[in-house]
Order: sequence, then structure tokens, then C-alpha cells
Amino acid sequence: MVLAGGRGRRLGGADKPMVSVGGMSLLDRAIEACVGAGRTIVVGPHRATAHQVHHVREGPSHAGPLAALAAGMRWVRAPFVVVLAADLPFVRQEMVTELLRQAAGSAIEGAVMLETQGRDNPLFAAYRTAAVRRGLALTLARHGLLAGLPIRVLTRSLALRQVPDVGGVSFDCDTWEAVALARACLKSQAG
Repeated sequence: MVLAGGRGRRLGGADKPMVSVGGMSLLDRAIEACVGAGRTIVVGPHRATAHQVHHVREGPSHAGPLAALAAGMRWVRAPFVVVLAADLPFVRQEMVTELLRQAAGSAIEGAVMLETQGRDNPLFAAYRTAAVRRGLALTLARHGLLAGLPIRVLTRSLALRQVPDVGGVSFDCDTWEAVALARACLKSQAG
């Protein structure tokens, strides 16, 4: 599941998932990392993508990542769900596979990427589907709504394994400076 419904405020309102980095959109980079999935769900406005995906909208629009996750979960049928933000220029299929491997441990409800700054990124993770559904139901019962709540309201109640970031794959493009840096890194890797 790729969460792609943000407003791009720090990019001056640009459609962040469609920003091109390394010859493809950030959205297509995230989708490409999930190419082995049985179904790829994109939560956000409908956009053209290089791969076939199932588009879903959260309600209301721009209700935040927790509401987006809940909207996408309605379409998840697998025992595990990978959740990616649509602004990860260095995400790769190998890392998604590693998150899934780590999430499959007994007594673990998921695996989350530990960013280079030492903080876990709940939008770069693999979760047990049943644990997410249970957590969403509890959060909804406790708060009455999901819109506007941070996703950590859900994830802090889950038993998650932290997976260290090797090579800066958790870097995200929230600003034009970050986009420029990602473009330069990908250009140097290609050349």
C-alpha cells in the first residue's frame, strides 16, 4: 500500500508523488518496490502509474496517513501489508522483502524501518494485517474518528521490530532541497 494523499505543503503545493526523481515519479518508485505484491493499493488521488494499481481515496480527502491506511486496508487480503509513503526515492524491492522477512517473526506484529536519525518510520514498514485491523478498530473506538490522528497512535501499540537503515533508503523528499539531493545521488549512481 502506497500512501499518496498529502498536500505537498513543503513543496509549495506541488503534487509530491508525481515529482520526477531519477527518471520516474516518486510514486512509481514506491510502486516499483512492491512489484512482487499480489495487489498494490495506492491511497490518494488517481494518477497515471507505470504499473497497474488499485486506487482508493481516504475520506475525507487529506485526512492524514492513519485515515489513508484505514481506507486502503479494506482492500488488503494478504496476511501482511507493506506500507510505504510516496516520497521515498531510494526504496527498493529488496528492502521491502527484508521488511516482510523481519515482520514474519513469531510474536512480532510488524517490522518498521529505523531512519538514520534513529526514529522509526511507520510509513516504511510491513505489518501483520490482523494486527493493523485490530489496532484501527481500537483506535476508532477510543477516539471516535481516524481523520487527523497521527499514525503513531496505531503503531505505538504494536510489537514492531526495528530494521536499521542501511545506505540511507529511508531518506524522503519533503522539500525541494531533498528532491535536488535525491536527483543528484541517483544521477551519480547511474553515471
